[in-house]
Amino acid sequence: MAETKKTTTSLHLLPLILLFLTLPLFSSSAAIADNDDAGIAIYWGQDGRELTLSETCNLGLYKYVNIAFLYDFGPPPKLNLAGHCDPDSGRCKGLHNDISECQMLGIKVFLSLGGAVGNHSIPTTAAAQELADYIWENFLRGSSSDRPLGPAALDGVDFDMESYSPHYDDLARFLSEYSTPESKVYLSAAPQCPYPDQALGEAIATGLFDYVWIQFYNNPPCQYNGNLDPSSLLNSWNVWTSDANVKKAFVGLPASLAAAGSGYIEPENLKSAVLPEVKKSPKYGGVMLWNRYQDILNGYSRAIISDVGSAAGGVAEL
Repeated sequence: MAETKKTTTSLHLLPLILLFLTLPLFSSSAAIADNDDAGIAIYWGQDGRELTLSETCNLGLYKYVNIAFLYDFGPPPKLNLAGHCDPDSGRCKGLHNDISECQMLGIKVFLSLGGAVGNHSIPTTAAAQELADYIWENFLRGSSSDRPLGPAALDGVDFDMESYSPHYDDLARFLSEYSTPESKVYLSAAPQCPYPDQALGEAIATGLFDYVWIQFYNNPPCQYNGNLDPSSLLNSWNVWTSDANVKKAFVGLPASLAAAGSGYIEPENLKSAVLPEVKKSPKYGGVMLWNRYQDILNGYSRAIISDVGSAAGGVAEL
């Protein structure tokens, strides 16, 4: 009887032992899945030579596309898409087919606000509400009869304002209030790497931003400065990912030497010296590149994509 009891007890313990042994495997798989979900964000719209939006999305290189820029906050607000089309003439409405195609591929498409030039002032809380309402009605899921990009609804709004104005935080709140449990309005931002960002710090502090593509370029104190020394960039990255109330952070980089005044990182150096370190953060979301045309010229995204994480769909052959 004693021998039978010992055998029965061992059999009862066997499932628990097997469960314990598999726990590290599940934990390891979860960590890998987080990195595999990372991707590349790109800015599109400021150079007519960068291919169409549809062609850009079908390359399989990007998970996020920022349509740039709503450069004048008005009233009335104004959109500029450089050599692609003229929004004032209504000739950008055909982009709704491209936007829908991108979204069917699993790519999130944002309207980017700001840029290096333009009127980005929001003088009052009421003006922030008016701008949020305009964006909702004309670019998100509103019902304006004269939508600049046609009937397709964008996934969210990107803040790329490079000079300070009050009420950017109010704009973020008012846009976020349009989210519902069934349909979220995503918010992203492109702050400079010094923390907190002078222009967007108050907005980001609301905790409403899903993605921040931190600009680690044109900022020598916190960018990669060559000689395989990423310490300045990584120190800044660690501050952002520990102190900023954001969901996912991206390493924002120029796609070529010509895309920025400083901060360019050779793809091999990025893969060997930067990505292994930034991936240690649970907030790591991937890499942002400025901009699509420079990425065409330099092939940057194609050179790094296997190390960044997966893109939406497979990578297309050129």
